[in-house]
Amino acid sequence: MAQAQLLDVSTPASPDAPEGRAARRKEHTRQTRRRSLSARYLGYVGYFVGAGLISGAVVHHPLDPDRYTRIALYGAAVFLAATVLNEFLLTRERPGPARMLTVIGASLMLSFGIGMLSGGLQHFDDFPARGAVLVPAGLVVSFIAFVIKDPDTPARRVFGLVGLAVLLTATVAFFGLRELAASMETTSGGGHSHGTAEESGHDEQAPATQPTPPGQTSPSPEAPAPAKPAPTGSGTGDGHAHSH
Repeated sequence: MAQAQLLDVSTPASPDAPEGRAARRKEHTRQTRRRSLSARYLGYVGYFVGAGLISGAVVHHPLDPDRYTRIALYGAAVFLAATVLNEFLLTRERPGPARMLTVIGASLMLSFGIGMLSGGLQHFDDFPARGAVLVPAGLVVSFIAFVIKDPDTPARRVFGLVGLAVLLTATVAFFGLRELAASMETTSGGGHSHGTAEESGHDEQAPATQPTPPGQTSPSPEAPAPAKPAPTGSGTGDGHAHSH
């Protein structure tokens, strides 16, 4: 056989060719993601549930500090569990210990930032003065935590143009919401009363008279006075007098 014919003969592809390895890797990734559907669902639900618990606890904390402190801790635990599931268990690249601690700390910070932002917006009508502080603070805290948590974003980007825009937005939101809260408090005096308004309304409608102690009777002003007996010596009193 001529040398030219030998050169024209096509050899079968090796099973270890780069194209074969890439195809197998892609198929393995597809199967892994299909099997981890429930885990990924729980991870994302954990993000939102944890942030929701924290948002309610941050806003309502002055009403019952002990109760809402526990709710905030529960929300933080749920958010951190979702972070561990999404960032460490469902990813192909395992970060080192230092990066793991950074991600956990930034995730905890991010959960409270999102909770402050969403809770302040949701309950602004109930707590105007508190919401005016929570909304801009949550905006700044959540942005800083997101930059720290994101592996593809250097930490110095916090002080970049986007960070400056976030800071200006938070400043404008603080002064604007504070003025709005002041006007709302002077006009309506809103807030989460939880029954105080109803109780005060019942107190105002209560009668001012004091109850009569037992064993005593209070004279009624409308009762008629008792009639006096007619004199017995008169013959013209009742029409039954006898003439002599």
